[in-house]
Amino acid sequence: MPSLDALLTDLESAKNQFGPGAAGTVLQLLRQVGRQEFRDPKLLIRFHESLLFLRAFPQSLSLVAQVEKLLSAFYKRVERIREVSADMSVFDDFDTSGIAGTTMQDSLNFEVARWLVRRMPQSIEIAWDDYDEERAWGSSWPRFIPLLREDTDVEANIPWRRWLDAARGSRQDIEWLILQFEQVEIGASVSADRVRGELYDSLRILLRWRLQNMKFSRTRNWIHPHKFYIHDAPLIARKEVSLAAELSRPAVQLKRPSRSERDWVMRTIKEIMLVRYRELYGTTLGDPQSVVRADLDRGVVIYLWNLPPERRLPLRAYVAGFTLKNGVPINYVEAIGLCEWIEVGFNTFYTYRQGETAWMYAQALRCLRAHTGASVISVYPYQIGQNNDEALDSGAFWFYRKLGFRCGLPEMEQLARTEETKIAADPQYRTPRRTLKRLAEAHIFYEINAHAGRAVGKDNGSAESETAIASGPWDSFSTRNVGLRVSRRMAEKFGGDLPAMREASAAGVSRALGVKIHRWTSAERRSLEEWSLVLGPIAKIAGWSAAEKREMIGIIRAQSGPDEMRYLHLTQHHEPLRRELLQLGSRADR
Repeated sequence: MPSLDALLTDLESAKNQFGPGAAGTVLQLLRQVGRQEFRDPKLLIRFHESLLFLRAFPQSLSLVAQVEKLLSAFYKRVERIREVSADMSVFDDFDTSGIAGTTMQDSLNFEVARWLVRRMPQSIEIAWDDYDEERAWGSSWPRFIPLLREDTDVEANIPWRRWLDAARGSRQDIEWLILQFEQVEIGASVSADRVRGELYDSLRILLRWRLQNMKFSRTRNWIHPHKFYIHDAPLIARKEVSLAAELSRPAVQLKRPSRSERDWVMRTIKEIMLVRYRELYGTTLGDPQSVVRADLDRGVVIYLWNLPPERRLPLRAYVAGFTLKNGVPINYVEAIGLCEWIEVGFNTFYTYRQGETAWMYAQALRCLRAHTGASVISVYPYQIGQNNDEALDSGAFWFYRKLGFRCGLPEMEQLARTEETKIAADPQYRTPRRTLKRLAEAHIFYEINAHAGRAVGKDNGSAESETAIASGPWDSFSTRNVGLRVSRRMAEKFGGDLPAMREASAAGVSRALGVKIHRWTSAERRSLEEWSLVLGPIAKIAGWSAAEKREMIGIIRAQSGPDEMRYLHLTQHHEPLRRELLQLGSRADR
């Protein structure tokens, strides 16, 4: 009998083989491995990841049933590993966390902690043994516990848990605390939840929760699709993907799911991120009313959503989403943009990075294109290696480069072309890590010709353009640049007084645009305040046409309206505003 390590190596190879006999080979290996007694956690993790990959990319329908059976009972294997005193810490890395039967520990923000307490109140607790930030409790707990200030204001070595145990009664400690933060009186603040969250987050409370055999563990967080896509041929390789061709296909049809499905999406993305120690602003605070779904080829479904009005960014519109492959969540996406420009973050979970990642990325961009109307796609430097060792190790820059992205800085573009020349001359050549770090110093871009409906850029599968575009109007743009300019104006003209600047800017812009806000909602007035900080320094707005002023008023009101994408689309059709934004944000005052 081969060793367990050898069997797993065979399974890891077989899961990527397709065609006649492939499913039978995998089934035989699953039976052999399934009979083994695991004592090494690392081997057990390898088995787990192979099972998840097979569930997403099955070679036969009968294989799906066998994989699901093994995954549904997987927590028992983890429990047996724990019983033999194995090192359980290997289950707690970013790429291996969230397996059924394991325990997780993290400092969660208020929204996620509140959701998790409601989701599994009996399986979560404060990790008191690892918590060492007790001094912060003195600033908030006296709000909830009578006479606690007798201790916090004058005493040292306060017995915090005794105070908490006395006050919470029969409730779980974290359950009681969350309830108290929910009831904190914030006055008339329109951002009461935000203030409560900031107060809770300042405590950095460390929580510990047991996944047991819960459905939202990574092991079991999958659903049955309407129809499985069975792979009987090799997976689509990166070299076979033309981003230009994919973006030239007919527009993706985005559908509005039922209310129950929208609620399921918001619940599922929290589960997906929680068990992977990940968190994005939009995955925590997404608006269920905005969820849309795209049903694509090859068993792929992509969901996208926006932010609720009270949580939106001051200027940029926000989109988040995730992909299901045969009912298995395999990645998440985030896009933030203004006018025709969006910055895109894309992460395929470790388990599925051999599974048609380039094609999946192209489908995500197709959906974002249909949803946002964007024609300039930008990728964060972090995605290609800035302060990201994983991206450097995987050569992420070349993933995007071979899809047609160009560097935003001329010197980086020249460096990339030099590296391409070296690779062409010597197929064995590998770009040094220090060079990859340099290439990750700036955004990379992909432009889409919105009129012709086809991509423009250097694309391995695209014959229409073999030379990368030299530069684009958004190359050096950043809303941070805009913010820094506004902040310096506040210091210079208003003595650093933000309320005074808000009042003066709102009044000045209202006069320039001819705004009458007596019928505006409080949310619309907040949007006017935020936009006036940007529009205030623009002397040209007084000379805009009446139609341009009306359109600007429409943009401001839409920013806090029910449809965040309508707001983004309106910014795409106001050319004077676009020019001014580019001028404000494309250079930073030093």
